[in-house]
Amino acid sequence: MKILVFNDHSTAASDATVIQIANDADPREVSLAGVKRIDLHFPKFTDGRAYSQAFLLRRRLGFKGEIRATGDVLIDQLVAMSRTGFDTAVLREGLDASAAQRQFERFPAFYQGSAVDTHPLFSKAEASACLRSSS
Repeated sequence: MKILVFNDHSTAASDATVIQIANDADPREVSLAGVKRIDLHFPKFTDGRAYSQAFLLRRRLGFKGEIRATGDVLIDQLVAMSRTGFDTAVLREGLDASAAQRQFERFPAFYQGSAVDTHPLFSKAEASACLRSSS
C-alpha cells in the first residue's frame, strides 16, 4: 500500500480520470468508464462505510484502478484498508508516514483471503507443496 502524508495529496479536481465517491453513495450507481482513481472519504475514523465501498469496487465491480482513502485516516486502519481493496492512503494531518509503513511489518500474513488476494493462507501452502513435489 502506498502511504501519502496529508500535504502530498491532491484532489485532481480538473482530471476526469479521478472521481470522488461520497461516503453515503452506492458505487454501483457511478459510471467507472475511463476512471483511473477513486477517492473514498472517511469523515471520522469510526465511520467505516468506505471499507464496504472499496470492497464492492474491487470484488463485485472489478475496478482495477487506484482506490485512495482520504479523510480521517489513522495508522491502525491501514492494514484493514489494504485488505479491503485500497491501494493508497492519505494520512490525517500530522501523522508520520514511516510509522505507518511499520504497520505492515507487524502483520505480514493473514489466514483469510482479502479483497485483493482471495486465497486463504492454507491454500497457498498446499499449492506451494504441490509445486515442490512435482519438481
